[in-house]
Amino acid sequence: MENYHTVVLGATTRPTRTAFQAINRLVNQGYPVSAVGIREGEVAGVPIQLGSPALEDVHTVTLYINPQRQQPLYDYILSLEPKRIIFNPGTENAELVKFAREAGIETDYACTLVMLATDSYAEKEV
Repeated sequence: MENYHTVVLGATTRPTRTAFQAINRLVNQGYPVSAVGIREGEVAGVPIQLGSPALEDVHTVTLYINPQRQQPLYDYILSLEPKRIIFNPGTENAELVKFAREAGIETDYACTLVMLATDSYAEKEV
């Protein structure tokens, strides 16, 4: 699982939010996680980092922010050089998909929680 370092973009300490649940499930299933959000905190032992932290060896960026909030982060997201970006429900963004694909990054309109529940998160090496 160590080669599936996942960045949860839109991390929050609010237990009712899907990003919170995703961090917990990723950690519980043994995936290395970095959490990036707009407020400090910690989820499942993972500190929420603010801004655009320098992260290395990123396999997946899973998005939990709406397309309007994604736009200022395009350069940051692409600079992480992930192998894939997961657009969770409500985060679909054709413009970012286009930029990602031009950079050779796989994109998925999917739900990280469903992927984890069905063992399809790490099903294929991308």
